[in-house]
Amino acid sequence: MQIQLSWVLDDKEEQDIVIQKKRNRPQKVGDESMGYSYEILANRSQYSGIEPTIVHVTPKSQNLRDEKTYTHSQDEFIYVLEGEIELLYNGTKQLLQVGDSAYFAGSKPHLFLPVGDQEAKVLTCFIDRV
Repeated sequence: MQIQLSWVLDDKEEQDIVIQKKRNRPQKVGDESMGYSYEILANRSQYSGIEPTIVHVTPKSQNLRDEKTYTHSQDEFIYVLEGEIELLYNGTKQLLQVGDSAYFAGSKPHLFLPVGDQEAKVLTCFIDRV
């Protein structure tokens, strides 16, 4: 017998599968002039350690953001779907093209930089550290 206790915490029952149809997902969130926008691909469970997202990296001509890096507590996996980016990671730049991937500690300073004047799309997954 399986007991569902999640209702005590958030009035929602934990689900084994959550389908997110593209037509029901918000298109893009964020400010493209600041360097990126993104699509959250799944309404994940609060108990899951994965958060899949597509990041749209704004072309250089539309990007007003400086090279301020970000940090966060999760590890991050990225996979370049379209275009190319420079991954600025802990002071070093790596050129990543379609099909390239990287897995890194989000606690180190990092940033996706546009290459040329083409938008890039990057699949990212944030993974809670165990």
